[in-house]
Amino acid sequence: MMKFLKALLMQKGIELDSKIKDGNGRGGRSASYRITVQANGNLLIGSAYTKQMDLHPGDEFEISLGRKHIHLKQVDAVV
Repeated sequence: MMKFLKALLMQKGIELDSKIKDGNGRGGRSASYRITVQANGNLLIGSAYTKQMDLHPGDEFEISLGRKHIHLKQVDAVV
């Protein structure tokens, strides 16, 4: 019965078991743009953000503190 109903829905153009995925085809969480201070006082910026910003190991930033925010300004690499 389920196969018949799925076939009927597919014929109408309605697909319940979508195979289309966002991004790189893997599941997982989306970036929330919020982080939490860890127990050791560090702020960890996840790979979702570094990939989106095209950051690489060794990239340097200048930190400036605002009243309610932190600004990270990327320091240009000297070649």
